[in-house]
Amino acid sequence: MKSFFAESLKCFSLLAISLSVVGCQSVYQIKESDVVIENKRARLVIGADGSAKSLILKSSGEELLDTSEGRGAFSITQDRPFVNELKLVFPNCETTYFANCVSREGDCLIIGFEHLDYKAKVKVVEKDDYFIFEFAGFDISGSALARMHTSGPQVKSVRFLDLPMKERENFGQWLNVVWDEKAASAVVALEPFTWIGSEKRYDARHLYAEAHKDVKLDGVRSALIVSEKKSFLDRMDLLERAENLPLGVESRRRDSLNSSIYSTGDVCPENVDKHIAQAKKGGFKMMLVYYTAVCEGAKNDKGFGGIGEYEISKKYPKGYESLREMLAKIKAAGITPGLHVLHTFIGFKSLYFTPEVDPRVNIKRRFTLARPLKEGDSEIYVQEDPALSPTKETTRILVFGGEAMKYEGYTTQRPYKFTGVKRGHLDTKVKSHARGLIGGVLDVCEYLAQSCYIDQNSDLQDEIAEKIARIYNCGFEFMYFDGSEGVNVPQGLHVPNAQYRVWKKFDKKPLFCEGAAKGHFGWHMQSGANAFDVFEPEEFKKMVVRWPLYEAPIMQKDFTRVNFGWWRIYAPGKVPWKEPVRYTIGTQMDMFEFATSRAAAYDCPATLQVGCDWSAVPRIDDLMEVIRRWEDVRQKKWLTGEMKERLKSPTQEHHLYINDKGEYELHDIEMLETPECAKNLRGFMFERSGKTLVACWHTCGEEDVEIPFAKERRFKLAGLKYIETDLSLNEVKNAWEGARFVTK
Repeated sequence: MKSFFAESLKCFSLLAISLSVVGCQSVYQIKESDVVIENKRARLVIGADGSAKSLILKSSGEELLDTSEGRGAFSITQDRPFVNELKLVFPNCETTYFANCVSREGDCLIIGFEHLDYKAKVKVVEKDDYFIFEFAGFDISGSALARMHTSGPQVKSVRFLDLPMKERENFGQWLNVVWDEKAASAVVALEPFTWIGSEKRYDARHLYAEAHKDVKLDGVRSALIVSEKKSFLDRMDLLERAENLPLGVESRRRDSLNSSIYSTGDVCPENVDKHIAQAKKGGFKMMLVYYTAVCEGAKNDKGFGGIGEYEISKKYPKGYESLREMLAKIKAAGITPGLHVLHTFIGFKSLYFTPEVDPRVNIKRRFTLARPLKEGDSEIYVQEDPALSPTKETTRILVFGGEAMKYEGYTTQRPYKFTGVKRGHLDTKVKSHARGLIGGVLDVCEYLAQSCYIDQNSDLQDEIAEKIARIYNCGFEFMYFDGSEGVNVPQGLHVPNAQYRVWKKFDKKPLFCEGAAKGHFGWHMQSGANAFDVFEPEEFKKMVVRWPLYEAPIMQKDFTRVNFGWWRIYAPGKVPWKEPVRYTIGTQMDMFEFATSRAAAYDCPATLQVGCDWSAVPRIDDLMEVIRRWEDVRQKKWLTGEMKERLKSPTQEHHLYINDKGEYELHDIEMLETPECAKNLRGFMFERSGKTLVACWHTCGEEDVEIPFAKERRFKLAGLKYIETDLSLNEVKNAWEGARFVTK
C-alpha cells in the first residue's frame, strides 16, 4: 500500500511539473527591445516589430491577447499612396500600412510603418487603474513628404491602438468591452471625436481606437481598462471622474434607473394635480414631460413643424417661473420629472425655415448650379449627376440660397437637371440664384416629414441646446434625447456628440439619459439606453418578445438596462390616427403584465404614454394596478434570481397575485380562449393551494355574465374578478367554453 501511494505521489508531481512547464511556455518572455506599458492592474507589451505581444492581468497572471495573427498594433490608412515611388509601384486606391517598428521616447511611442518613411507619435499615460493613449501627430522630417507641397501625411485615418483580445463569453459592442466572470478589457473613447470599434478576425476580437481626418486627428484620446470583472465598473468610474466625463457608472448604480416612467405630452399647471394622481395610481416615481407640454410652437397650428423654437407655452402664465413651480409640485409628490425633446430637428413651420431656410440645416447631398436660376424657372441645371436622389413625394426637396424647392424628377444624362420644380416650397421666399451656387437635397425627417435635421458641423445644434437647457434648468432631472438618429454622417460621432452638446449646457447634470439612438461615447450619458416605440394591442406581446426581450440580454453585455418601450393605453374600438380604419380590443391587463414582468426579469423599466383624459378606457384602474404591483416588487427587490429566470420566458405568462395576507405570489398562468358567446370576456387561470383560480374581466364595459363553474353562477362583470374552483385546469378550460353574457 505504501509503495502505491508513493508511486501515485511521484506521478502527480511529474504531472504538476509538466503542467507548469506548459503554462510557462504560454507566457510571453519580454525582450530588451520590447516596449512595456504597465500599471498596477496590467502589463501591455508591444514588440519592436510593432505588434502586440502580451497583455497580462496581474491579479491572475492571465494572458488576455490572442497573438497568433501577429498583425501590427497600429496602422495608417491613406486614400492612395502619396509618396511618388509608392504611387508608381502600387495601385492608387485606399491603402492600409501596418506598423513594423515601435520604440519609446519618454511618454511617447514612436511608430514606423511598412513602405512609409515617416513616423507617428502616440502619447501614453500609465494611470494606476487604466492607460490613456493619445494620437500626437506625425514626424515627417527627413521624409519624402517633407519635400512635397502637402501639409503632412494625407492620411484618411490612424488606428493608434489595436489589441487582439481573446474571445470571452460576453462582448459589449456599445462600450467596446470583452468580459467574463474572470476578466474584463475595454478600449473606450475619452471624447466623442475618437472613433472606437471592434473587428472579429480569426479567434480574436480586435478592440481599436482611431483618429479620422474628417473628424479630428491630433489630440484624439482613448483609454484601455483591464480589470477583474467584479471591479471593472469601479475602474470605469475612476476614469470618468478623472477625465470629467458624464458619470455613466454612477447613474447605472442608481435604483431609480429601473423605475418605470409615466410619460405625458399635455401636463401643465392647470392639470398637473390630475397627472400626479394618475401617476401615483400606477406607482410611478418618474414622470417624463414631452416638449409639447411646455413649448408654444408645438401646440399651436405649427404642430411638429414648430420644432426648434422652444418658446415657453402660454399655458404657463408666469413663463419659466410657472414651469419651475409645476416641477416643484411634481417633486413634492415624490415623483422625479424628466424632459423629452427632439434635439436634432428643425420644423418646416419654424422661424429657422420660413420665410428663409437657415443655412445650418443639413444638406445630405450637394449640387452646384450649372446655370443661373431665375425666379420663374421650373428646371434646375446642376453640375453633378442627380442619380439616386430621393424619389418619395415628401422628400423631394432641394434648398438653394435659403429657398426650398420641390422637384418631380431629374435627368441622369448631361445636361443634368431637376425637373417639374415648384419654387418657394413650404412658404419660403422665391428669388434668383447665381450660377455656381451650392445647395442640395434637404435631409428630411424620415418619419413625419414635417421637419429636417441640423447640420452637426454648424453651431445651430449649440443654439438649440441653449434653448433646451433654459427649459431643463427649471428643475428637470433626467433626459430623453428623441430623434438622436437624425444626424449627418458619420453617425458614430454625431449621434453621441449632438446629445453631448445639449448635455453640457445643463446646470445640474441628469440622473440618467435615454435616447432614440446610441453611439459609443454616449455610453457615459445614456445609462438608460433606448426605449422602443408604441406597439398596438393585437401585436403587443409578440413585439415585446421580438424587440425589448431580444435586446435586454444584449444590453447586459454593456452593463446597461433597456427601456422596454413606450406603451400606450388603447381604448377598445377604432385605432386612433391610423389609415385605413381598423379596430382594436384595446389594451388589456394581461398585455401589460406580460410585458412588465419580462422587463422586471432583466431589472428594466418601461414608459407609459398617457393623456389627461382616460374616460374612454374602461379598465384603466386595473391596468394601473398591474403596473403598481410590478413597480412595488421592483422597488422592494422582491424577485429572486429563480423568479427572474422564469420571467425571461418568451412564451410562459405570469401573474403577480396578492393573497389574503396582502403578500405577493408569483404564478405561472395560462390564457383562456375567448368563449363563443362571450366575446368581451377575457381571462386566465392558475393553480394555487390545490385549487384553480380564474382571473377574468370585461374587456370594454360591464355586463351580466354566466360562468358555469363560478360559485355565484351569474353576476355582473366589469373589472378584475377572481373565481376559485375545485375543477382541474383542463376541466376549467372545457367549462369556460360555456360562459356567456346574458342579455336582459
